[in-house]
Amino acid sequence: MVLTRRALGKVSLGGVASRTLLAQSSVPVAVQLYSVRQIAAKDLPGVLAEVAKLGYKGVEFAGYHGHEAPAVRKMLDENGLKVAGTHIGLDMLLGDNLQKTLEFNKTIGNKNLIVSSMPRKYSASAAGWKEAAQVFNEISDKVRPQGFTVGYHNHTQEFQLVEGQTPFEIFFGTAKPAVKVQLDVGHAKRAGADPVQVINRYKGRVISIHVKEYSPDKPEPILGEGSIDWKGVFSALERNGGIEWYIVEEEGKSCVDYNCIQTAIGQLKKMGKA
Repeated sequence: MVLTRRALGKVSLGGVASRTLLAQSSVPVAVQLYSVRQIAAKDLPGVLAEVAKLGYKGVEFAGYHGHEAPAVRKMLDENGLKVAGTHIGLDMLLGDNLQKTLEFNKTIGNKNLIVSSMPRKYSASAAGWKEAAQVFNEISDKVRPQGFTVGYHNHTQEFQLVEGQTPFEIFFGTAKPAVKVQLDVGHAKRAGADPVQVINRYKGRVISIHVKEYSPDKPEPILGEGSIDWKGVFSALERNGGIEWYIVEEEGKSCVDYNCIQTAIGQLKKMGKA
């Protein structure tokens, strides 16, 4: 993906004053629908309509609340929304489930299949993480010819040492480059990792991030209330390439209705990223 940015510079205002322009990003912004899961479970069409009104260009799914693929596609098209990805269990990419999963996602227009957590059988040891990476390699080899990408989404455990290495290093060091990174910035920071260093290390491999805040003082900060160097994060992503989506996820208990995702996209607009 070729990214374009408006150069950082100054413009003259009537020859008297000048102001600095924010760097503009061509990377679209989506919302992980887990952020509004309680509303979506009751009224997915209404949620998609509201998300579009707020200015989001896409959504990432975490379940479809009983709706079949053609109905989901119709809702998306009616609201001009794209699919940034779907969070899915590893079991849905194995055996007989795989082709069903691909058919569903082809219908809704999604190509990014993101496994959102690692089964315990793989996550308990370094050997398990290596084995998981080989499983992902095999899945990737099967889905890529059909236009799909498989990736993995981190929580905090992936940055906590196992036998002297982090699971993140073990897994992505073993997996082929075709197995992509979805970096949850808030979880990575909470675990003590430097998101910018992670992005630079896996240059071009990070296809999406979860724009999630972290604060050492607030248990559930919303975007703009924390200590993450967002300027550095966005700069590294756009410099290294490969990034397809910025995906807002707000999980806090204080996030009711649409208040948090509305605040988040407002903050991204101030940053020049929405």
